[in-house]
Amino acid sequence: MSLPFPPEIVALALLAYLLAGTVKGTVGIGLPTASVALLSQAIEPKTAIALVVVPSIAANVWQVWRSGDALGALRRYLPFILCLCCVIGVVSALVTARLAPETLMAALGCVVILFSVSNLAWRPPALPDRFDRAAQVTLGTVSGVIGGLTSIWAPTMVAYLLARRVPKDEFVRATGVMILLGNLPLGFGFAYSGMLTAETAVFSVLLILPALAGFALGERLRRLLDADRFRTVVLLFFLLVGLNLLRRALF
Repeated sequence: MSLPFPPEIVALALLAYLLAGTVKGTVGIGLPTASVALLSQAIEPKTAIALVVVPSIAANVWQVWRSGDALGALRRYLPFILCLCCVIGVVSALVTARLAPETLMAALGCVVILFSVSNLAWRPPALPDRFDRAAQVTLGTVSGVIGGLTSIWAPTMVAYLLARRVPKDEFVRATGVMILLGNLPLGFGFAYSGMLTAETAVFSVLLILPALAGFALGERLRRLLDADRFRTVVLLFFLLVGLNLLRRALF
């Protein structure tokens, strides 16, 4: 089966997933955000969004396995995960493929900008235990809508975990579980709607290799570099990419 892209796009995709994997390995999140945002500069947003499913599953299986206690995270965040998975499956199967490319590009740009700004400039107030279940249901549902449209649900997921003041290891464990499980109905939804074709799926499988190579590189960089400074540079880059996506959608 031949690849559905010319050689220059294949090379760009391999580089994008190497960079995206490096970001995820360094700061724990960002593979879908980086890969979709970068590839959407050169290919149709629907294709860029569909390609991320398989590499994201592989990277988060690795992240969950290394972080441990996945069942504990599943129990703690079950309302969030159930709402996320149910909504993301419906939206990805019935809505995303019907949207115009410009609409999808605008939505993607807004999500990337929200992701960047919220992580750069905003720390949500602490969320008391008594409001936790309601927050999980609400933000899990919102994450499902955003994720079904763009394959990115980090902004609301990160906002919830920051509000709960989870420690670093718990943050890495929780994000791995939430992203891994959310990608399963996302993949089925995209396959049902025709966005994830057989050729695209084969290419998506090939992108596992650069994503995992980047993840391993990112883990090394995390031990050598100032992680906070690297995170700030990455978020500023995402902000510029999101603004450019919004510009392309509107003008």
